Amino acid sequence: MPLSNQDLEVRLARRGISRRDFLKLCGAISAVLAVPGVTADRIATALAAAPRTPLIWLEFQDCTGDTESFLRASNPSVADILLELFSLNYHETLMVPAGPLAEKGRLDTVAQYPGQYIAIVEGAIPTGGNGVYCTIGGRSALDIAREVCGKALATIAVGTCATSGGWPKALPNPTGAAGVSVAVPGAPNLINMPGCPMNVVNLASVLVQYQTTKSWPQLDSLRRPVFAYGRPIHDSCPRKERDEVKNYGAADHLAGGCLKSLGCRGPETRANCHQVLWNDQTNWCVGAGHQCVGCTEADFWDRFDPFYRNGG
Repeated sequence: MPLSNQDLEVRLARRGISRRDFLKLCGAISAVLAVPGVTADRIATALAAAPRTPLIWLEFQDCTGDTESFLRASNPSVADILLELFSLNYHETLMVPAGPLAEKGRLDTVAQYPGQYIAIVEGAIPTGGNGVYCTIGGRSALDIAREVCGKALATIAVGTCATSGGWPKALPNPTGAAGVSVAVPGAPNLINMPGCPMNVVNLASVLVQYQTTKSWPQLDSLRRPVFAYGRPIHDSCPRKERDEVKNYGAADHLAGGCLKSLGCRGPETRANCHQVLWNDQTNWCVGAGHQCVGCTEADFWDRFDPFYRNGG
């Protein structure tokens, strides 16, 4: 697809997205990023003039949860807007072509836009047996990931499986599942966005920051964006000042008591779930009465087992 981005508002209107809806999303992203000088108006102006950056979205050992998170955003659909701002040249779940034609879209993008496209990786990458446990079109996931990520402008690992191996890496890990940082060492501008799944608002914020400022967000020691993973969930949890709950369904549980005694991992988990929320900003796990299971943390599947305690 061409990289020009003319008549953005016209294309958005064809998808039923008004300028007001577009500005609403720009405002939400500006609030999440909290970058000085990056206002909703500046984001909107920059996006309207920016060329469409090609995207290659790879899926490996995963449940497609991050793709589902991407598609299920609404009012307006973040996916609809991103698909007008970026050129999604390859995505096995979403693309129309199949077989050799599907592979051609990926291969052509790598060949024609080296160092200009963004690679998004969903799912763990099996490294055992030289990658034999996952093959696509006769090539191993390991081989494809190293080719695509190695030549990308940046690689965004979405979901805990892609960032640190997730549940495919859970012991005994027979496939040698690993995150991008291990499977593709030295991938340019690697950004890790863990979560089971990741929140599409955070992904949109990273992509929009690049389109707006041509810069990537500040990262922590695990290469996670600080704006999304800079503070423990417990620090801003509305339940933290309440007495600890001893049993599910009890009066203190229903009244919004702290879930730490039931195994909540909020004090050990860094994420902004309480800020961006889920299901069209309706709620989040702890708000719905379930403890945090620490899904944005590396090896959470093994480290935080069992997920339930006492009254669970």
